Amino acid sequence: MRRIFNKIRSVLKFYLAVNWIKTIYFNFKKFPFHIAKKLPIFFYGSVKFSNISGEIIIDAPEIKKGMIGFGQKFEMLTRSKRIAEISILGKLVFKGNAHIGIDCFLHVGENAYCEFGYMSCLGSNVKLICKEKVILSNWVGIGYESQLTDSNFHPMMNTETGEQYPMTSPIFLASHNAFSNRISIMPGTKTPENCVVASNSVVNKDYTDLGNNILIGGVPAKLIKRNYNRDWESEKEMLKKFKIIW
Repeated sequence: MRRIFNKIRSVLKFYLAVNWIKTIYFNFKKFPFHIAKKLPIFFYGSVKFSNISGEIIIDAPEIKKGMIGFGQKFEMLTRSKRIAEISILGKLVFKGNAHIGIDCFLHVGENAYCEFGYMSCLGSNVKLICKEKVILSNWVGIGYESQLTDSNFHPMMNTETGEQYPMTSPIFLASHNAFSNRISIMPGTKTPENCVVASNSVVNKDYTDLGNNILIGGVPAKLIKRNYNRDWESEKEMLKKFKIIW
């Protein structure tokens, strides 16, 4: 009897957590009816749609209800500041299940391209700003209070030569990357597969020449250890069970 009661309570708690008005509005606004009726994107709690005029594509073998969650509470931190916001003017592509934590800011600028791979994840209070191109491959996890931006936002120059530096440069994060908390992922960042990044680091260049299975960190980040990786295989089934709603 207690088990049944706990199950009912859990289901009620979940349904009360979903922002059904924003969920229904967004899905039917951005997808054709045959996709929208499945409600593939769930919004939880308060979220502001500052602009959703861009294109959202789910490029997955199967589209399911709630496969993409925005505002999910899957970390130890569970209280929201009610500051979540999305602004999609360019193209946002999901390659499968994806998870975005509470109080995140997601911006894809005009003519920009942003891609979330299968089981990619943004922790709470993460800011992702894409002005040109940002790709998170499969199983990329970004820790809480981190920021990703492929833009300097302002024109920068060499004061001796007068050379103008590019304002934007694409970010590519390879599969099975684990980013700890409060990391700044800057324009031009490119990581290898099976890479771990230490807390409070600044990553700002191409690290692929270091090879796979590495730990990097620091300001700016540099190689700390080789033959180092998150044990993804031991966690995958647990993560799927914990984060995939349906």
